[in-house]
Amino acid sequence: MNIVLLGFRGTGKSVVANILAKKLGRNVFSIDQMIINETGMKIPAIVKKWGWSRFREIEAEIVVKAVAKAKNAIIDCGGGVVLNDENIRVLKQNGKTVLLQANLNTIISRIKNDVNRPSLKSELSFEEEQKRVLFEREAKYNAAADFKCDTTSVKPDQTADAIIKHFKENKWILS
Repeated sequence: MNIVLLGFRGTGKSVVANILAKKLGRNVFSIDQMIINETGMKIPAIVKKWGWSRFREIEAEIVVKAVAKAKNAIIDCGGGVVLNDENIRVLKQNGKTVLLQANLNTIISRIKNDVNRPSLKSELSFEEEQKRVLFEREAKYNAAADFKCDTTSVKPDQTADAIIKHFKENKWILS
C-alpha cells in the first residue's frame, strides 16, 4: 500500500515523505522531481515556457506511467495534483491519501522566499494568491483525503509518526 501525500504548498509533503521513507524503508516518488527529471527543466522554467496547463498534463502523464505502478512507496505529490480527478483515482488504486494541512500564515512563512514555486495567479499579491488558491482547492483536498494531518505546529517527524500509527491502526500497512 502506497502512502500518498497531498496538500497545498508549504504543508510539509516533501519533508514528511523523506522521513516516512526512512522510517518505513520505502522509496519516495516525488512527482515534482520526476517532472523536473522528465523535462530537464525546473518547475518555474516549465511554467514560463509552456504554462500551468502543460505542467498539469506532464504531471498527469507521470502519475499514470510511473507513480501508479509504485508498490509500498511514499508518493510526494505536488500541491495541484488534486486538480485532475483522474490523478486521484490512479493514486488511490495502490494507495491511501494523507492530506497535510497548515494554516495560511504558516504556509506563507514557509514558502515566501522559495524561488522554485512559480506564481499560480500572477495578478494577485503573494499573500492573496495563497489565500485564494488554497480556498479554491480546499474541497478537492478534503474529498481526496483518506486521512488528514495538521502540520501547523507539529514537527515533521511527529507528523510521520502520526501517519504510521494511523496506517497501522487501519491495517493499511503491516510493518
